[in-house]
Amino acid sequence: MEITIPKTSAVLKALLKADYITLWRNRRATIMVLIVPMIIVFSWKSLVATAGGAFVLSNAITLGLVAIGLMGYTNSIARDRDKGVFQRLRVSPLPLWTIMASRLIVQLSLILLLTVVVFISGYNFDHITMSIGGYIITFLISIVGGAVYLSLGQVIVGRIQNPETVTSTARLVYFAFIMVGMFGELGVLGDQFKTAVDWTPYGTVKDILAASLEPSKWSSHTTTALLLTLGYTVVFATLGIKWFKWSNK
Repeated sequence: MEITIPKTSAVLKALLKADYITLWRNRRATIMVLIVPMIIVFSWKSLVATAGGAFVLSNAITLGLVAIGLMGYTNSIARDRDKGVFQRLRVSPLPLWTIMASRLIVQLSLILLLTVVVFISGYNFDHITMSIGGYIITFLISIVGGAVYLSLGQVIVGRIQNPETVTSTARLVYFAFIMVGMFGELGVLGDQFKTAVDWTPYGTVKDILAASLEPSKWSSHTTTALLLTLGYTVVFATLGIKWFKWSNK
């Protein structure tokens, strides 16, 4: 009996279709991820005149990226692993890389959608406009920034097996990023703490996003932040892949 192994492109297409269907069925969670940045854009309207539109938009996108990587990605991976989805896929004639590639492509789509929503919200609520080049570069930088939080989410779901613990840990880290990042950026916790926050994943991603919105303000400091962001991604991804297990058993 001859066994026909499907082409890798067909496999990836089927996995993407299944993952997008799952995303649609859990669209309430996706909507919540998009609402948080919109709230930031709306509530920080008074800061546009003083701090600038790039400051508001970059913080809104950064918080959205944190939510996608730490809440959406980790929860979906932990849930499917607990249900045995990955274990069943592993025993099928599928390249293992296609399983995770499909998940990451879906998350990248969410990142692009998030960026568009923030741009539209900023224009409609705060009348923030940027150059065409700024918008295009920001799309690219959003993917770079999103990779940091996706890889950090991979660390959490790789190190922790219990899905409930994964969820609570992701929420705790998400809350810490929001509190420390937002208050640190606004200088509420002091100048020294603000400087320290600038070199955290939140700070570096926020800096490169702000500079991408206004390319003329890109500096050596921004380049350093970009390199550090890439460094965070490599470290987190390496640890997340090393620790990840396909099942809870």
